[in-house]
Amino acid sequence: MDDIDRAILRELQTDGRIPYADLGPKVGLSASAARQRLQRLIDTKSVQVVGVTDPMAMGGQAMALLGLRVDGDPRAVADELSRHDEVVYAVLTAGTFDLFAEAVCRHPRDLLDFVNDVVRPIEGVTKVESFPYFGIHTHRFFWNVG
Repeated sequence: MDDIDRAILRELQTDGRIPYADLGPKVGLSASAARQRLQRLIDTKSVQVVGVTDPMAMGGQAMALLGLRVDGDPRAVADELSRHDEVVYAVLTAGTFDLFAEAVCRHPRDLLDFVNDVVRPIEGVTKVESFPYFGIHTHRFFWNVG
């Protein structure tokens, strides 16, 4: 991956639907060269172009990152969490927490109930720490591509 590829990715992070006619000049290429570059990145599986939903725009008004400590295999806890619509993702870690999960609920009270009534009782869960973020209407995830 070179500087032009990274420039293409930075532009796509800002606007994933940018036309090649606009993308090319922004990264110093023609539209067709930008299209070829992006297609090569997709073909080599270096890049995946996907739609990402905004949970807040879809009715969720309370979000939290949940840090979980687990006694036993955290994969079983992650599997159980993934069965719940409130969980956007679960990821295993090698640090203070055994796994993280992001939860989205309609209201702050629903988030509290989800953590207390669903997450804490899961077999193996020994600790849940919640990092809530309320009232954020848009958020984006940017990966540093250089």
